[in-house]
Amino acid sequence: MGPHQGAGQDEVAAGRVVGQHPGDPQRHDPLERLSPREREVLGLMAQGRSNANLAAELFVSDAAVNKHIGNIFAKLDLPADADGHRRVLAVLRFLGV
Repeated sequence: MGPHQGAGQDEVAAGRVVGQHPGDPQRHDPLERLSPREREVLGLMAQGRSNANLAAELFVSDAAVNKHIGNIFAKLDLPADADGHRRVLAVLRFLGV
């Protein structure tokens, strides 16, 4: 190995380490942005619960459930769509699919 080959490999290795730095916002799990309550709501959504079921189980109003779900969609960057697939997309992200 020549004197400069090792240096190039070190730069590549350093780039990999820097690129995978845990503080890199691109590497964060979007679910980390959710509050514990929002994760709880999303978990129940993943079980197929309706908004009314969520409200009853969590002992909150329908408006509170809608607020949590709206926050989940916003934090997961799921814009409104004509087909209403945001709920499914949020659950898929929760499941890691």
